[in-house]
Amino acid sequence: MKILIVGAGEVGFHIASHLARENKDVVVIDKDPAAIRRVSDNIDVQVVNGSGSSPVILKEAGINEAEILLAVTNSDETNLVSCMVASLISPSTKKLARIRHADYDEYHEAFSEHAPHIDTLINPDIEVVKTIDMLMNVPGAVEVSEFADGRVIFVGIRLDKSARLAGVSLSEIFDKTGKQSPLIAALVRNEELIIPRGHHKLEAEDLIYFISEKDKLKDSLSIFDKHVEPIDRVLIVGGGGIGYRLAALLEENSVYTKIIEKNSDRCTKLAQKLNKAVVLHGDGSDQELLKAENIQDMDVVVTLTNDEETNIITSLLAKRMGARKIITKISKFSYLPLMSMIGLEQIVSPRLSAINTILQHIRRGKVISSRSIKDEQAEVMEAVALETSEIVGKPIKEISIPKGALVTGIIRNDAVIIPTGKSVIEPGDRIIIFSRRQDIPDIEKILAVKLEYF
Repeated sequence: MKILIVGAGEVGFHIASHLARENKDVVVIDKDPAAIRRVSDNIDVQVVNGSGSSPVILKEAGINEAEILLAVTNSDETNLVSCMVASLISPSTKKLARIRHADYDEYHEAFSEHAPHIDTLINPDIEVVKTIDMLMNVPGAVEVSEFADGRVIFVGIRLDKSARLAGVSLSEIFDKTGKQSPLIAALVRNEELIIPRGHHKLEAEDLIYFISEKDKLKDSLSIFDKHVEPIDRVLIVGGGGIGYRLAALLEENSVYTKIIEKNSDRCTKLAQKLNKAVVLHGDGSDQELLKAENIQDMDVVVTLTNDEETNIITSLLAKRMGARKIITKISKFSYLPLMSMIGLEQIVSPRLSAINTILQHIRRGKVISSRSIKDEQAEVMEAVALETSEIVGKPIKEISIPKGALVTGIIRNDAVIIPTGKSVIEPGDRIIIFSRRQDIPDIEKILAVKLEYF
């Protein structure tokens, strides 16, 4: 599979790195020599120095042989033009454009229907707001993903030191709690990802990834001593695009919301657009301001400024001052592994959201959605089982699934099935697969159409 990536910024760099590890044929285009040099020095991919909206550059990069073009520069206009030019040269190439500005929000559907030069628009800010909403409503969750149109939830939680399951093996969970355990797909212990078996014991501070039907999520969480509490009061620090979208959503859900924003002109615009939210002009990292706004009474504080350091400092300050839950926006990938070390675990990243959305359009087979987890050590995919793929028609235990992968769910019509080794996947089933990063190429082969030769 040949993939052209227009834009060598953080998203372009990391998606190229991700795909290069899977031995994809990747070409990265950027007009910034320093950005191109960073890619060529660190990743085994081809690079082209030039504008991704230039037909000459696109031809030089091999657009005619490319299956996919990803336009992920920091300019919405450049991304749109790159896709349009690529469509003129190579109509069969699938084209994805990252679009962030809110002005385009109401036109996404129109682009899909009436703009044949763009196959998919990706707005990571919208995805981040969805993630924040899920994190707010799942107690103790470090990561949350929805699959099967929201009927299946994939959750990562940290096991507290006082939890009754600390020191208990997976096979003993029912005896300890009197409840059937959800399917535990993975543990992260000392930064090592483990695919557990029945004899594995859970330990305090483990990051546990499990899958649950949505209507059983409260029961599943209670097994780990996590209990749902109402969210009534939210403080947002940073009134940019994501902050505004989140505040509008919270207003719809009748949640009391305050926004702290440094820019006075932006405050005026927010006050005009929002109906109920309280807009405050000030610095969210100002301890006296947080104290005056009774931060200790807030159920959730969400830090969404465009400055990483401000978000981190404000989050740590809010935690120290008694806010019940903290959600922090981080864009620099180099910061992500450090967050849990300083006590900030509920992290959202627009760039990571963009990568997750892009991955589902790159995977072979009929992949509906895909999410990278725990610093890209693993991936969760939802896919349709094709009639001619290797995964259908026989018990799961007889399928050559890598040891680092696990079928965690089967959705058949309206039923959600948590599978066992005896379960048989039928054509048309939607399946959820958890896989280590290194095993993804093998999973793609299993999901793809099996060719028959006569």
